[in-house]
Amino acid sequence: MEEQVEVLAEENAPAPKKQPFLDFLKRKNIEISAKRYFIDAMGSMALALFATLLMGTILGELGKLIFPNSPMENFLAEIAAYAKSATGMAIGAAIAYTLKASPLVIFSCTVVGAMANSMGATVGGDKFAAGPAGVFFVAILACEFGKLVSKETKVDILVTPLVTLLVGYGSALLICPAVAYVMYWTGNFIGVATAFAPLLMGFVVAAVVGVILTLPISSAAICSVIFSAEVIVASSNPESVRLAAGAAAVGCCAQMVGFAATSFRENGFGGLVAQGLGTSMLQMGNICKNPRIWIAPTLAGGICGALSTTVFKLKCEGVAAGMGTCGLVGPFGVATATEKSPLMWVGLVLLCIVLPAALSFLFDMILRHVGWVKDGDQKLDL
Repeated sequence: MEEQVEVLAEENAPAPKKQPFLDFLKRKNIEISAKRYFIDAMGSMALALFATLLMGTILGELGKLIFPNSPMENFLAEIAAYAKSATGMAIGAAIAYTLKASPLVIFSCTVVGAMANSMGATVGGDKFAAGPAGVFFVAILACEFGKLVSKETKVDILVTPLVTLLVGYGSALLICPAVAYVMYWTGNFIGVATAFAPLLMGFVVAAVVGVILTLPISSAAICSVIFSAEVIVASSNPESVRLAAGAAAVGCCAQMVGFAATSFRENGFGGLVAQGLGTSMLQMGNICKNPRIWIAPTLAGGICGALSTTVFKLKCEGVAAGMGTCGLVGPFGVATATEKSPLMWVGLVLLCIVLPAALSFLFDMILRHVGWVKDGDQKLDL
């Protein structure tokens, strides 16, 4: 009897309301969420920056350092120029690919990325491009609108690129000037604050950017915007902005080296390499369980950042400021942006590797002694 009543109830239950628009968005694989845009898409943006702008910078600097005044320097400089010029296109394609767009939308977003990367505003009489930050917002809008019309008509090969390009161009006209102004004033504020209080700003910038490195968002993408060459040139205190970028690089190194050192007893050499040369993001699961394991590398990063801006005056620029010791990109970026001297090399090794490991291990021992951290808290499944 009870089963019959349940069957009758199910038959008489009201049908679920249809949501045609939401069903359409789902069919088009359009999901409006912070994770998809600010974690997934920004992560792809960082990879695109690494493959173009960062690699171009590395090749150019290698030519200057190893092959000065030679055909090889010119050869590497030419490759570097091409790599840097493709930054906007690579970001546009990377974002569209991550958002699971069709090939037509992805290819169209390369053009959108090129447009947005060069558009901006006039600040202080100079043209100031929105750069990667502008591409990030514009490419997302162009991609999602392109996906809306993709494969909906019999002339898809015309309609999809047309809509994607028109939306991209219109979005760039509206968004890129605002982004350019925000970047300019952010860089200017950082420069003024660092010039006024280098010790405090060194600590704060290193600690904050280091934490962002370990979070599941892209510190490299953020630093490529805040510490871009355009921001530095336009700032009223360009050298102070470079000092802040150096502190950011040191803070990111401290997160990776710090976690590698404090978790060595749990993870051994495998964890040392995975975190020290890979990413400290591997610890996010453990941080969620016990956030206090984050104290040691963050404090170490802040101290090293303060020493960076005041004693060693390490500098950096762009995406390298947010890479840490991942592939040793952070230290390499510091080495290329800072004037070469014995003090620079000592500071580079001391603040990017030695001191973060020693301070993080010391702070971790104190935290274990007071019971805030215990064995197994930083264990990774490697």
